[in-house]
Amino acid sequence: MGTPGAERPPDSHGGNPANRHGRGGAASPDFDTQHFRRTLSQFATGVTVITTRARGNLSSGAAASGPFVGITASSFNSVSLDPPLVLWSMATRANSLPMFRDGSHYIVNVLSASQLDLCQRFATLKGDRFAGVDYRLSETGLPILADALAWFECHNRSRYDEGDHVIFVGEVERCGVLDRGGQPLVFQGGGFSTTAPLDR
Repeated sequence: MGTPGAERPPDSHGGNPANRHGRGGAASPDFDTQHFRRTLSQFATGVTVITTRARGNLSSGAAASGPFVGITASSFNSVSLDPPLVLWSMATRANSLPMFRDGSHYIVNVLSASQLDLCQRFATLKGDRFAGVDYRLSETGLPILADALAWFECHNRSRYDEGDHVIFVGEVERCGVLDRGGQPLVFQGGGFSTTAPLDR
């Protein structure tokens, strides 16, 4: 970080970096979507199922036909400890987007390595994804999946439209951890695995 109030020095191309491309924006990407997707896939993430209440009628192929809606997401991350904030993102084309955007709360369920079936179910199944799934209801009446490694009950604090996704920032009102612990479900390079200690 520079000295407060100090002017930013010019870069090697001359002038301020923000002005290099004319309007102060980014240069056009020198790659296609497929290459970008492949590059992003090298970053390992955990896997979550995010649940909320279904409102009104969902279109064909949406994530729920019962009282709740749930989706698989790997975009979850922490934002702040004080106040306690987390974020995740959802494609603007997702059928269930209005349910998450308009609801007051949602639950982020962090999946364990033994819950690959739930990951796939909430990513692909048409109809009621909660049928036969073990869960309990949170303080706000939303599903907390049984045996999830951790869960966060979030107030739907803010949403930001960016590109082809909506970024959700949730303010955590309650959270919990699976007492017996377990290994996380990990997604990387288009496949699923879990973690293991490194040899030293």
